[in-house]
Amino acid sequence: MVPVLSELERELHTQMVQAIESVKDSGKMGISFSGGVDSCLLAKICQDLGYDVLLFTMGFEDSHDVEFSKRMAKVLGMNHEVEIISETTFSNVAKKIWDEINVDNLSWNENCIAFYYVAKLAQKHKITKVMTANGIDELFCGYNAYRDSILEGQDAVLGMIEDKILNETRMMKAVNQITSEFGVNIAQPFLSKEFIEFAKVIPLEYKIKDKDDLVRKHLVRKLAVSIGVPEESALKLKKAMQYGSLIHKNLLKVKKTWNMNF
Repeated sequence: MVPVLSELERELHTQMVQAIESVKDSGKMGISFSGGVDSCLLAKICQDLGYDVLLFTMGFEDSHDVEFSKRMAKVLGMNHEVEIISETTFSNVAKKIWDEINVDNLSWNENCIAFYYVAKLAQKHKITKVMTANGIDELFCGYNAYRDSILEGQDAVLGMIEDKILNETRMMKAVNQITSEFGVNIAQPFLSKEFIEFAKVIPLEYKIKDKDDLVRKHLVRKLAVSIGVPEESALKLKKAMQYGSLIHKNLLKVKKTWNMNF
């Protein structure tokens, strides 16, 4: 059955397809997959386009992302591989990455660590390009911080979107610095110039309603449901990758052994 989409959903879908096609390789590709709405939407569009993709998830044993991604991949009927982070070697990996990117920013380091394990998994399966849905949270007000900025008015929210996109774009360069060790490129279709410009002009009401809006990303979630993303994923509240994988918790723990101030 062909989904019935609103005009704005159709346009978002078209722009997402074009963004994905702009980074598509001729061979098999990976998708960084947490099971959340953004990665599920990316995976479902690729599935609908008939692309040869493999879903990759990393996390500590029994972490939220490991368990949830398995369920969502099964519902979608897509091939899925998981990298379980070893507690024994994590400290050395994390310290190596922190030293290599040389940026005193917890979130940047957590993301670089996460994609290190994604790239390691991709290399194991002989995949050199992995797509990620990074950019959607920034452009569609996925973060809780947007609830504070909306109190200051629309201009404050738009300013935050600009700042977060700039930060995300820079961070993903650091990510690719790390993943190059495995010969893996992390592609971000939703951080392309064309997609960013399109997303910026979508009215704010389709992204966030008010300071009490815990859900946010409303247009993205509507599109996800419309094209067959499991509702359990499409309507699920955001849980950032570093938290869902337990990287944040474990990084805070091992940093104490590094004798550094953070």
